Amino acid sequence: MTSCFAPEGRLLHTAENLAACASPDALALAMETGAILEGMALSCDARQELAVALGPFTGRIPREEAALGIAEGEVRDIAILSRVGKPVCFTVTGLEVRKGVLTPVLSRRQAQQAALTHMLERWRPGQIIPAAVTHLEPFGAFVDVGCGVVSLIGIENISVARISHPRDRFSVGDAILAVVQDLDPARRRIYLTHKELLGTWQENAARFQPGMTVPGIVRGIKEYGAFVELAPNLSGLAEHSPLLREGGRVSVYIKAILPERMKIKLLAIDALPPAPRPEPLRYFLTQGRLEKWKYAPPGCDRVGLESVFSD
Repeated sequence: MTSCFAPEGRLLHTAENLAACASPDALALAMETGAILEGMALSCDARQELAVALGPFTGRIPREEAALGIAEGEVRDIAILSRVGKPVCFTVTGLEVRKGVLTPVLSRRQAQQAALTHMLERWRPGQIIPAAVTHLEPFGAFVDVGCGVVSLIGIENISVARISHPRDRFSVGDAILAVVQDLDPARRRIYLTHKELLGTWQENAARFQPGMTVPGIVRGIKEYGAFVELAPNLSGLAEHSPLLREGGRVSVYIKAILPERMKIKLLAIDALPPAPRPEPLRYFLTQGRLEKWKYAPPGCDRVGLESVFSD
């Protein structure tokens, strides 16, 4: 069985996947080796059986094989219905011939089971992994961590700068990175975080200098001023102004940067039109494994955020 368990859609157009779906002999070999392949879900019939395009063939995924947990009633039917028009991963479990037509029998459940077992056995807290955003809710972002296995990044773990909804940071379909926060083999769950990849206060503040005027987003208005996001992991405090409204974009003048107090003083200059979509994320870490992450700069008299990852 392959050890490469990518989010669904990553294998679809690869040379290896195309070759494995190209002929009966190639499909027979994939069935023998347990290779994980991908195809496009074409439709879902009244029995909730998925029809899947793979090379010149149309395969079928029986309902109970369409998703991990469906047979046990742990997953809702929407997990099957929502796959139509999207790539799905699978293993080949049979090659049926009906009226002279070859119909591969497929199992997405087996591919997901193999992926989840691998993750729970091999991954470690602090490990940086690729993921794909599949669904957004007010409390967090659901992401595919491999073969359609879904995990949640809670809204509090998306970035240091507070946001009102995950759509302020992500869009469905985004390819992102995440950090394994914890693993629970007994409950078969993987917990993720994200903010640690977006840089410390010092790493983000290094991009700015007093005297600069830059765009920002108002993330919170208090009695003593407004917090304006300059980057996903960096906010400054602006003096009150009629230009400042929750969620609005503004240009701000940087009056001072104070690392010892972890503060940036701002002055609102002008209101800006809304951005069409979230700015592309800048990752300061893209691979490897974290053991400890501290947000505050050296010498700062504030504790700040800190993440410790341990087995």
